[in-house]
Amino acid sequence: MMRKTDFVFWTFLTMTGLAGATTVLNVTQTYSAASPNSELYRQLDLFGDVFERVRSDYVEKPDDTMLIENAINGMLAALDPHSSYMSPKHYRDMQVQTRGEFGGLGIEVTMENGVVKVVAPIDETPAAKAGILSNDLITHLDNDQISGLTLEQAVEKMRGPVNTPITLTIMRQGRDEPFDIKIVRDFIRINAVRSRVEGDIAYIRLTTFNEKTHANLVKAMDDLKKEIGPKLKGYVLDLRNNPGGLLDQAIAVSDDFLDQGSIVLTKGRNNEETQRAQARPGDTADGKPIVVLINGGSASASEIVAGALKDHKRATVIGTRSFGKGSVQTIIPLGANGAIRLTTARYYTPSNRSIQAKGIDPDIVVEQELPEELKSARQERNRGEAGLRGHLKGETRDEEKAKADEAKAKADEEKKQEESGSSAYVPQEAEKDTQLQYALKFLRGEIPVEETVAKPAQQPSNTAEEQKSPVPN
Repeated sequence: MMRKTDFVFWTFLTMTGLAGATTVLNVTQTYSAASPNSELYRQLDLFGDVFERVRSDYVEKPDDTMLIENAINGMLAALDPHSSYMSPKHYRDMQVQTRGEFGGLGIEVTMENGVVKVVAPIDETPAAKAGILSNDLITHLDNDQISGLTLEQAVEKMRGPVNTPITLTIMRQGRDEPFDIKIVRDFIRINAVRSRVEGDIAYIRLTTFNEKTHANLVKAMDDLKKEIGPKLKGYVLDLRNNPGGLLDQAIAVSDDFLDQGSIVLTKGRNNEETQRAQARPGDTADGKPIVVLINGGSASASEIVAGALKDHKRATVIGTRSFGKGSVQTIIPLGANGAIRLTTARYYTPSNRSIQAKGIDPDIVVEQELPEELKSARQERNRGEAGLRGHLKGETRDEEKAKADEAKAKADEEKKQEESGSSAYVPQEAEKDTQLQYALKFLRGEIPVEETVAKPAQQPSNTAEEQKSPVPN
């Protein structure tokens, strides 16, 4: 007869695809006070007791599937902000999103203090056209409070059939009262690469790293070369407010501009899990100068590209410190039960510098000039990854121990680096874009030498804690 703990453990293992009933029988046979895992099994007994008590005594009959899914979600959420369980539907949605097409409003969001926070609106989507801005807080959806919902539940409510309206109640820094914005849902097609000619400069903006990013980048560069011709002075690669995406695409984009050397190093729990991606010969930019633009909305894959090009001195990085998401999430399918997104490694730049909770510092710090309505809220800028509750530290425990003798000397610097993230505001009008205009002048040789020395950006304190990673909807 299967004990209660056996049942719960079997359910858990079956859902995660790790084992079946045979393994559980083995677990039962080895369950004794002398077993090195006996404490684990006692904790599973506790879980089984609580699970059965809820099923039998809760005021309303609960859904067993919901209980198990929430238990798994709680376990993963306790690890770090980026590990989570995906139901079969959410898993299918994620697969669609990586192809660059999905239904919704067109905003990247996260959860902060019980409300949804806008990381950035996606270009040319209903949200962007309606005037949604980075750092807007969404408190109500169709007059229903968001408080009490998970991020996934809030995102689910924002999605819906194309051409149906939804009203978002917004709290915006610099405005005393909340206000409503009505948005009509549409089919979102993310164009990962946008490009244009800026006189003798090729401007390329990467909005995300999906399955089409590398191919579209190569095509855009070919088109720009033909349009500008021999007067081409260089490239601006704009990664501002790019929340990241697929690792292989970040590697491919970096490889487009590098002839040799490493691109990114990933370190897992064990040394044998360490992997290094190497560049292959061939520079799509033909050695022309490159400026990479980053800000507090540049995260993950964006930071891999910026870090690789900076370390190899292939590009000059201009802007403000990036978000600081330097961890690898592996999608582990669970058959018919969906999948889990599990943090399995940390990213390191070619110079072996951790990105996690530190971000990429630009070579030249250029603060974006803010409009009047946002200047009063300047001190509320996003702290980036370091502001997420439960975020991973930048180094593994072994590395921290090995560097203990240097800790005191580096304490001030590490404290500064922990404050990843910066302003994520980018104006729509190119002439008002302080960072872009600086980059264009830099490539044309119009910036005095003394102005090209990097200076540390001010990082005001921010006590708000973010609880989830950016999620598109």
